[in-house]
Amino acid sequence: MPRPFDLVLPLLDGLWITLLLTLGGALLASGMAWAAGLAKLSRSRLFRWPAVVYIEVFRGTSALVQLFWFFYALPLFGVSLTPMAAGILVLGLNIGAYGAEVVRGSIQSIDKGQYEAGTALNMTRVQQLRFIIVPQALVRILPPAGNLLIELLKTTALVSLITLSDLTFKGVILRAESLRTAEVFGVLLLIYFGIASLLTFGVRRLEAALKRGWHLETAS
Repeated sequence: MPRPFDLVLPLLDGLWITLLLTLGGALLASGMAWAAGLAKLSRSRLFRWPAVVYIEVFRGTSALVQLFWFFYALPLFGVSLTPMAAGILVLGLNIGAYGAEVVRGSIQSIDKGQYEAGTALNMTRVQQLRFIIVPQALVRILPPAGNLLIELLKTTALVSLITLSDLTFKGVILRAESLRTAEVFGVLLLIYFGIASLLTFGVRRLEAALKRGWHLETAS
């Protein structure tokens, strides 16, 4: 009877690549989501229009085509990226475009009276966002942000097409070598589900902590 570790151990290298892509992509996506989301709310066209173009282009085109373009087409213009750099860049930019709309919508959902209260306290628009609006919006942003994080994890499987041996790629190779199709893909499903469950748990704990902190702050 084959031991489970016979299937898990060959996948560890691919799991490490998948985790690196998820972490790197999530960090880039977070930065781009906030930057583009806030820029789209700006009164200045200088900030608003570049944000709109970025969001619409990356939401309106295939992540796979984006990956091919950054890895195979950019070298034709003298810009070469390593497979890992291309993977993190594309995944981060793609998910960040969706996250930007989450940021924009969450901020716009805050009651206008909050802005008026900031104005009454003689706060600038930046101070209103920093001290009043963003802390409240964060609680609303986290649930959909958690969904995007899971989507990012699943999208990492595309990077095998630009020569990265991620978790899915290692699983396909292992299946071809062992011919244990159901077992190999069953283990892959469990690994992805386990990672997704941990990410979901972490996001929910963070959401609960932010809610408690906000309630304590408002109560005081």
